[in-house]
Amino acid sequence: MSHWCDELHAVFLQLNGFMNRPDLDAAFLAVADVKLDRALYPLLLRIGYAEPIGVVDLAGLVGRNHSTVSRQVAKLEALGLVERHVAVDDQRIRLLKPSASGRDMLATFSNVRRRFLDERLGDWTIEDRKLLLDLLQRLSAKIGEVSMIWTAAAARKRTFPDRKG
Repeated sequence: MSHWCDELHAVFLQLNGFMNRPDLDAAFLAVADVKLDRALYPLLLRIGYAEPIGVVDLAGLVGRNHSTVSRQVAKLEALGLVERHVAVDDQRIRLLKPSASGRDMLATFSNVRRRFLDERLGDWTIEDRKLLLDLLQRLSAKIGEVSMIWTAAAARKRTFPDRKG
């Protein structure tokens, strides 16, 4: 039997695969009855969750290069789904946030996502759903803490500290 960490990682890879499959994104957009380039969909979602956010940070979140994301954000802007605003603390930085139309589209996505998950998890108790959410939030927070430490360490020495580092 494999170690529970390996099994957990395998589940993460499986979930990540579901979240990044272009065919599933296209199917989701069709169910939502939204006409949007499939490549723009994850960008609009991330902008909605992380607003305000700059293009460089957005590129890091979606794992694409800055120039590609910049072109795709320009498309979202041209569609009237995203607005750029000057950062208060640095006038050189333009931050992104959903426009009113973008918020409407994100609300549509939320409604479809809720129906999808309610159908799949309909036989789960409310307590199980809350427990799943709580555990995932706790795990995400811990991984977020470690990722900052590892990123800083990698930038300094290209070595990774232990848990106490």
